[in-house]
Amino acid sequence: MDKREWKTFAALAGIFLLAYFLPLGNPKVSNAVLEAFRLLQWYAREHTLACVVPAMFIAGAISTFLSQASVLRYLGPNSPRVLAYTVGSVSGIILAVCSCSVLPMFAGIYSMGAGLGPACAFLYSGPAINVMAIFLSARVLGWDLGVARAVGAISFAFIIGLLMAFIFRRSEKVRLDMAMQMPEPPRPRRRLWQTSLYFLCMILFLVFSDWYNTNDVTIRMKDGSTVTANVRYKTTDALDVQEYLADGSLSTETRRIARADIAGIAPVPSLTMTIHGIKWYLAGAMGLAVLAMLAAWFTRDEVREWLHATWDFGKMIVPLLFGGVFVTGFIGALIPEKYVATLVGGDSLAANFIASFVGMIWYFATLTEIPITEMLLRLGMGRGPALALLLAGPALSLPSMLVIYRIVGFRKTLVFCLLTVVMSTIVGMIFGWMV
Repeated sequence: MDKREWKTFAALAGIFLLAYFLPLGNPKVSNAVLEAFRLLQWYAREHTLACVVPAMFIAGAISTFLSQASVLRYLGPNSPRVLAYTVGSVSGIILAVCSCSVLPMFAGIYSMGAGLGPACAFLYSGPAINVMAIFLSARVLGWDLGVARAVGAISFAFIIGLLMAFIFRRSEKVRLDMAMQMPEPPRPRRRLWQTSLYFLCMILFLVFSDWYNTNDVTIRMKDGSTVTANVRYKTTDALDVQEYLADGSLSTETRRIARADIAGIAPVPSLTMTIHGIKWYLAGAMGLAVLAMLAAWFTRDEVREWLHATWDFGKMIVPLLFGGVFVTGFIGALIPEKYVATLVGGDSLAANFIASFVGMIWYFATLTEIPITEMLLRLGMGRGPALALLLAGPALSLPSMLVIYRIVGFRKTLVFCLLTVVMSTIVGMIFGWMV
């Protein structure tokens, strides 16, 4: 068997052994399996259609309609470094997406010939750097953490990208040489402004469909009482929430409320939630604009090729994302957050490393890392480890690592993860000593 067949065999054997030996009679294990399905349902209901699917369509469009020459000019290994890494890093200011949603677009630009360094800068910056994340971190967790997160995230995007390009410079040169030997693509049928407007509307569709939900709600119970809380997870039968205390802080306890006991749910009013309330109208307008441009400027063969490329990305990415989310839910139920908080008190090397490593494994939806970090701080987490978690967590997760491995291979994935964890650990320690 070739290498690919051995990987398939190993995966099937692992699933078989897990199913064969998993002690379902153990209450903790059976509860962890149920919680894994709960997290997977929450991910499917709240993030797949709004985040992952639009991102896959954008990735398909990148591989179909962007010329390889354009990608190489702005993001290629031989493009000006300042330009390439700025383009890769600034994307996070525009895209407020999670570590999973950025993956299809990363796959798209990398497959088109983008250099490993700029592509990794994009991969890190997409979920880690956005205005809302920095602002909310400062408002909820303190200005020291907000500013440190902003400086650290922007710096990380550049440094990790540069280090990845340097470490794998030989293999990248081979990949670039192969790309340069490919035949010149035909001249695009559309003008630059038409292609730019098409991509802009697709990106705006993603921005609006994935518009930030504060998840601050007032829950009216059937017994007449009300609960003001932040919703952590939603499933078809229950809400997992953290209640707001009298002093305005979030409770460290997570409460599960059955939907059968709820009479009504209303979001806490804010400008963000006002926009969230009309997000599908805004996204729908962008979708109609994309359809109009497809009808006017694209041929049927081009649209068919775009849909085929989107489906290819879906087949590659979605099963790994769902599997990774399921495993994350299983592990999270076995290792509760209270236990994690006991390991990350103070600002020692071990505390910062554990915070970085846990952040690398955990899945954070867009901006959910902020209430989770606030809760861990109230449970005793040090501020250095909190920064380490904020720097490593949004950029990586177990689901995203599985997909990155599929795109760039084991060695590059391992080095990207190591750089993120090691740098987050070091910066967390320095910040802890300073504050």
